[in-house]
Amino acid sequence: MSALEDVLAKGSFDYIVIGGGTAGLTLASRLTEDPHNSVLVLEAGNDNTSDANILRPASYGAHFGNDAYSWGRKTSEQSHAANNQIVWHCGKGLGGSSGINFMIYMRPSSDCVDDFERLGNPGWNSKHLERLLCKVEGYVPPSQPDARFDTHWQAARKLGTHGPLKISFPPGENELEFIVLEAFKKAGIPVARDPFGGDITGVWMAPNAYDLVTHTRSYSATAYYLPHRDRPNFTVLLNALVARAITQKAHSGFVTATGVEFFHGGKKYVVHANKEVIVCAGALKSAHILELSGIGRKEVLEKINVPVQVDLNGVGTNVQDHVCNAMSFELKDDVPYDTSDILRDPKVAAEHIRLHSTGAGIHTSGLTNILCVPPELVSPNAPKVYQRAKEHILKHWYSYSPEVQAQYRIRLDRIDKKIPGTEILLLKGYFSMPNRTGKGKKYITLLNILNNALSRGTIHAISNDPLEDPEYDPHYLEITADLDIMVEQVHLSRRLASTSPLKEIIARELLPGPDVQTDEQIREWIASTIGTPWHIACTCSMMPRDKGGVVDPQLKVYGTTNIRVADLSIIPIHVASHPMSVVYAIGEYAAEVIMGTSQL
Repeated sequence: MSALEDVLAKGSFDYIVIGGGTAGLTLASRLTEDPHNSVLVLEAGNDNTSDANILRPASYGAHFGNDAYSWGRKTSEQSHAANNQIVWHCGKGLGGSSGINFMIYMRPSSDCVDDFERLGNPGWNSKHLERLLCKVEGYVPPSQPDARFDTHWQAARKLGTHGPLKISFPPGENELEFIVLEAFKKAGIPVARDPFGGDITGVWMAPNAYDLVTHTRSYSATAYYLPHRDRPNFTVLLNALVARAITQKAHSGFVTATGVEFFHGGKKYVVHANKEVIVCAGALKSAHILELSGIGRKEVLEKINVPVQVDLNGVGTNVQDHVCNAMSFELKDDVPYDTSDILRDPKVAAEHIRLHSTGAGIHTSGLTNILCVPPELVSPNAPKVYQRAKEHILKHWYSYSPEVQAQYRIRLDRIDKKIPGTEILLLKGYFSMPNRTGKGKKYITLLNILNNALSRGTIHAISNDPLEDPEYDPHYLEITADLDIMVEQVHLSRRLASTSPLKEIIARELLPGPDVQTDEQIREWIASTIGTPWHIACTCSMMPRDKGGVVDPQLKVYGTTNIRVADLSIIPIHVASHPMSVVYAIGEYAAEVIMGTSQL
């Protein structure tokens, strides 16, 4: 890390990367492989790279609400979700959200990624993504694999093995995963045929971003920054909150970024860019930074008194997220397997920290049990729900803008193709709200995630003050089908929980509980307790400009000569999976484009 004085003394850098998160550090690391490139990363958070609370696995959610580790952004009141304001947690500090996520490593389905190309991005398809991911992945197979999971270990052999990100199956106890896996299979859910080759349909075991040597989290800071931090051309400034890109407009009408304005220690500074400014601030902030730089929808910019440099309608629109609800079950007292609930006892928690230092204990476990299914495997009623949704969309087709039509055309096609949009994730512990845990009790939670939501939101600045958050309005559950399919997901989880051998270890369902039975009761419960896995995306979508696009297939912002965006905000339509791998790939791709080595 560098001191502010050193940055100001230098004054200018070839490339300024806004955000030292997952994609930002990936990109910066690759750019600095060329010693002729000088790179500055401006990160608004601090350095947590030696913090055991970040590195220690199985610390799920411990960082949320802690200002040292996460930003807590509040949505506007969601009128279709009991007027709740949802808190969006995202990583604060080097590594961004890869430093506080739940470490699950997935590749999305081929169909989902091929949709990027269908939305006007030639070459941006699953083959392209696979090539990029092989540069990221450093998969290490288990040295003593459990024969019961052999199919899953074998499937993971398609992952790359020479990349900097350590990927593995955590070695800790997985008996609960095995029980749940058997129940899912007995309930009629097939084992996924090729989850790392483009077909994630079914139930399977996913590896984690887990270093088997150190038994710690592997994330962008450990993979892409720490090994290269001594490069003289790699400069990182912490606690630097970016206000805007400083631009000039040429007679041609194109805008060029000449530098970046940022806050540090309560004061405002400027650093100059010789070549490019790359915005890697994440879907929650990248659109905000563009708008404060005068790039965005004219009426939004005029309202906040920011001069319009590029009138670009798509900035901050097309917001997409995954939504979820958490169903928790109390386990019988004689179930011998550990869950994270044991860590509520301070003495037990201290003992497991000691065990972790020896490569044992609960902190060597992970989240690995994944179920991804299309509508017909959720419920016999699910296809009917989507048919009603299709009829509604087609009825109102000509009221939608061209960009929304393009989106819904793809979404409707995903329904017809039976793309798996429902996910159920096993969490070993109590992860529901409100908290109803009992002393000495252990729980499991089935997290029902809707990965193909139809609702679309917005993120727009409401002030020209960079320290004031924009309005975050995801429009959760605005399209009725999203809520309808989540009702069917609850029925599916209940069916799975009542299937052997899972039912033999469950004492009772805590949430939503026995008083919530009818579809209407379930709808009310979901709307009042809806959550998110914080996979917000698409605010600076890579699509043609006339279809609401913000960046072109080379990630350059339309109407500019040297501003790019490289983070999850650029995907044009969300993937039906955990998106961590995609973010790394975007960072790798941005570096290729800038350095002229892209094979696209």
